[in-house]
Amino acid sequence: MTPELLDRARAVLRDTPVVDGHNDLPWAMRAQAGYDLDAVDLTADQTGRLHTDFARLRSGGVGAQFWSVFVRSDYAGDQAVSATLEQIDFVRTMVGRYPAALQLALTADDMETARRRGRIASLIGAEGGHSINCSLGTLRMMYELGVRYMTLTHNDNVPWADSATDVPAAGGLTAFGEEVVREMNRLGMLVDLSHVSADTMRAALRVSEAPVIFSHSSSRAVCDHPRNIPDDVLAQLPANGGLAMATFVPKFVLPAAIEWTAAADDNMRAHGLHPLETTPEAMEVQRAYEAAHPQPVATVAVVADHLDHMREVAGIDHLGIGGDFDGTAFLPEGLEDVAGYPNLIAELLGRGWSETDLSKLTWHNAVRVLRRAEDVATDLRGTSRGPSRATLEQLDGRG
Repeated sequence: MTPELLDRARAVLRDTPVVDGHNDLPWAMRAQAGYDLDAVDLTADQTGRLHTDFARLRSGGVGAQFWSVFVRSDYAGDQAVSATLEQIDFVRTMVGRYPAALQLALTADDMETARRRGRIASLIGAEGGHSINCSLGTLRMMYELGVRYMTLTHNDNVPWADSATDVPAAGGLTAFGEEVVREMNRLGMLVDLSHVSADTMRAALRVSEAPVIFSHSSSRAVCDHPRNIPDDVLAQLPANGGLAMATFVPKFVLPAAIEWTAAADDNMRAHGLHPLETTPEAMEVQRAYEAAHPQPVATVAVVADHLDHMREVAGIDHLGIGGDFDGTAFLPEGLEDVAGYPNLIAELLGRGWSETDLSKLTWHNAVRVLRRAEDVATDLRGTSRGPSRATLEQLDGRG
């Protein structure tokens, strides 16, 4: 990775900045500061505490960010709904507080407007179907509040869809799950298939009339983790028009990191902590474990290996980036925070990726997919398809 390649990478990002599919800053702010933006000043350097602040976003060439309004999947029912609303409130509060840096984006046109103004387009993605508590009315209200994708599951099944990391129960999507996908299409909300089982991916692709996304998933052929995307699913993206946004999480990109991370998670549980916690206390436990048990090292090159394979299978028009910053304790060398994107672009330049292809990876593909979802929604509403009143009990025979 030469200085010349890094200079070229930064030039690419000045013209077509990164649309990142997934950043968990809202949950990190909940855990670390109770959402208090006076306690954690994002205009100041937060290195050592967070992966994200405004200066590093600028340095990394980020032009649009899907902020994840994540709540853990052990939150149930209305508790999950309330916690998601609090996350949405934080994103909107953050955007309102820093208008010179951020601009709320609800449409593809909003993304382009923010880019022209030199602001970071701020979109909202809900991570996990438990956030709607099996209510299509709640789904619609999430859309009205600005949510532009929903990940169908997180780490646990929901009553209508199977997760990649739980015991299959629905066989992919139930009848109600299919109705959730159809209602998301009608709204113009992107169907996010990160975290879901391979059968759920295939079912959603069969049902969806709009492009789907994977907001933060990599290639299962390169790293055989159930959170990643099998080749047969990647191969369906051209016909669907969808987007696979490669993630950076070591256990999803480096096979040797899978077993190590499982042991680190067990160590967190032994200390009475949830494996996904990123509070200062939790990070101290993680660092102590890492010091005693050095982890296998993922690198920028490993992430590039995934993108190379995903391009071969799905094509350049169906790739993006979803780092998962502030949602993971560990990251690859060279991608330690949101300032690291130029390192990845330089690595890809060194592998012969053209600047045209890189502009699709970073910006154009994501904007196109959101615009297409908007167009599908307009078409569906034009057919007089009204809001679905279906319930889990009606379609699946249970409540």
